[in-house]
Amino acid sequence: MTGHKRVAVTGLGLVSPFGGDTGDFFDRIMRGESAVSHYRHPASPDDLAQPVVRCTAFNPEQAIGRALTSLTDRYSQFALSSAFEAWKDAGMEKGSDEYGVSWGTGVGGAITFEKGYTDFFVRGKRRMSPLTVALAMNNAAASHISIALDLGAPCQTYSVACASSAISIGEAYRRIRSGESRLVVAGGSESPLALSVMMAWDGMRVVAQGDEATAPFACRPFQEGRTGLVLGEGGAAMVLEDWDHAIERGARIYCELAGYGQSCDHSHLVRPDPSGQVRAMQAALHEAGLSPEDIGYVNAHGTATQEGDPVEIDALKTVFGNWAESLPVSSTKSMHGHLLGAAGAMEAVITVLALVRQEIPPTANLREVAADCRGVRHVMGIGLRDVSFDAAISNSFAFGGSNAVLAFRRNG
Repeated sequence: MTGHKRVAVTGLGLVSPFGGDTGDFFDRIMRGESAVSHYRHPASPDDLAQPVVRCTAFNPEQAIGRALTSLTDRYSQFALSSAFEAWKDAGMEKGSDEYGVSWGTGVGGAITFEKGYTDFFVRGKRRMSPLTVALAMNNAAASHISIALDLGAPCQTYSVACASSAISIGEAYRRIRSGESRLVVAGGSESPLALSVMMAWDGMRVVAQGDEATAPFACRPFQEGRTGLVLGEGGAAMVLEDWDHAIERGARIYCELAGYGQSCDHSHLVRPDPSGQVRAMQAALHEAGLSPEDIGYVNAHGTATQEGDPVEIDALKTVFGNWAESLPVSSTKSMHGHLLGAAGAMEAVITVLALVRQEIPPTANLREVAADCRGVRHVMGIGLRDVSFDAAISNSFAFGGSNAVLAFRRNG
C-alpha cells in the first residue's frame, strides 16, 4: 500500500425514521426496534397498502431552511440534512476547492417527476413547473451539498440501484487515497415512496406483506417464511478525509475506511450470483490488508427476499470458510427498511458506530433461521454488547449485478 494515503472517517450524519441523532438511532437499532408501519399512499387504490418506513418527524424547513426547502425534492432535503450533520460532527467550518462530494441515489427525484406527470396526465395542466428538472435530476442532491458547504473539488453522483451510496463512499475513498481530494462528503439519500415506485416494487412480488398489526415485523431477513423487503426513506452521510489532514486539524477520528471492493455478476439483471459477491468481498479484504479472521462483524445486504438472502449467505461461507460459523452477521434493513440507493450509506454509518462502540446490532424479527440461510452466526433479538473486534465490512448488492463492499478498521 506504499504511496497510498490512509482514509479517516471523521463525521457522521443521517436522517432516520426514528428522528434524533446518530447515537439515539444506534441505540434503537441495538434494541431491535422496528420503524416499519403500514402505509397507503393518498393516491393509491384502496387495496394497495404495504409496510414501509417513513421519516414522519423530518421537518425540512427546520433542518435546511425555508429557502432550500422550496428548491429541493425530498431526496435532496434528506441529503442536505444528513450532510450538514456530518459536516458539523466532523468539526468542519470552511469549505475548500480541495474538498468534494460523492453521493448516491437510485430513484432521485421520483416524487417531483410523479407530481409532474400527475399534473400533466391527470389534472390536465399544459405546463410543468420550471423547477421540475432542477428538483428531480439525480445529481441535484450532490450539487446542493457542494454549493451549501462551498466544496470545489469534484462533485459526483452514482446511481447504481441499491449499491449507489456504497459505491459513492468507495469512490470517495479512492479519490482521497490517491491524493485527488483531501476531504469528501460522501453518502446517499432516497425518497422512494412515490406511488409509481411503490407499485413498481409491489409488481415484482418482492415486497413484504403485512397489515397494521403485523407491519413492524414484516421485514424478516434470513427467517423461515420471509416474504420480502420493506421500502424506506432517509439519508446518511460521512465525512472522509486524508488521515494526515485529519490529524493536522485535530479531528476526532471514528475509524479508518481501509478497503473497498466492487464487482459485477455479469450473469443476470435481477438474479444475484454468489461468485460476484465473493469477488467484491475478497477485493475489499485484500485492499484493506485483512484476513477473513480479522472481521468481527458483517452488516449484510440482507433484503429478506427468498432468492437474495441465501445467495449472500453462500457467498459469506465461501469467503470466510471455517470462520463463517463464528462470524456475527445481521441485516439492519429489518428495522430501517431498504433505502434502495441510500441503503449502503445508512448501513456504513451503522457499521462505523458498531466498531466505535464495540456493539453489534441484530437482525430484528429473526426467530428461526431458514435452512438455506444457515452457516453464519446470526445476531438475533437484541444486539451483542461487550464484544471485541477490530474490523467490519458492509455489503451492498444491486439489481444489474453491481456489488460493493466497504471494509472498516478500528482506530487505535
